[in-house]
Amino acid sequence: MTTTNQSNLSISSQAVATAISLRKLYFTRAGFSILWVILVSVLAKTNTSIAMVLFIIYPAWDIIATYFDIQANPANSNKIPQYVNIGISTLTTIAVVFALQQGIPQALIIFGAWAILTGLIQLILGLKRRKALGGQWPMIISGAQSMLAGGAFIAMAHKPNQGITTLAGYAAFGAFYFLLAAFRLSKTVKSGAVVA
Repeated sequence: MTTTNQSNLSISSQAVATAISLRKLYFTRAGFSILWVILVSVLAKTNTSIAMVLFIIYPAWDIIATYFDIQANPANSNKIPQYVNIGISTLTTIAVVFALQQGIPQALIIFGAWAILTGLIQLILGLKRRKALGGQWPMIISGAQSMLAGGAFIAMAHKPNQGITTLAGYAAFGAFYFLLAAFRLSKTVKSGAVVA
């Protein structure tokens, strides 16, 4: 009986430690997205070079953020989805660099495919983490919405006046969901136990 109680306590404290790390990461990701949206709104419309750099930075940042996501999880947890995400985001960053040389429509198509794939991974991770950590419904909704947005980017890519500002709403919603998830994980941290 004592062993079971100790095991539950250990799992609970591990879940709280993971929630603390993910909460910090989610706040950081929200802050990055807000800054990115501001830079796009203020600078990208008037400066093509800055717009291209911002186009490349967004998926590149996802590589770094996913690395920290991996670090936030217990050593024995399955990290295959995050490693797949790093691979997808790396290929996307490279592909966006080359696509921008051909034009914005091509870059939007690449970005759209990336949003679909990474949205699916986010959805899967959110569903997986919900049982252990709670506070994942914003990530589940965000993953599903990312997939829909990716399809919209591909569909709109060749319409007139499509540019990096098309992506600003996507990033803003991402920031919103990361903030919601961070605040929701605060309940897990405060309770000191796993919540559903």
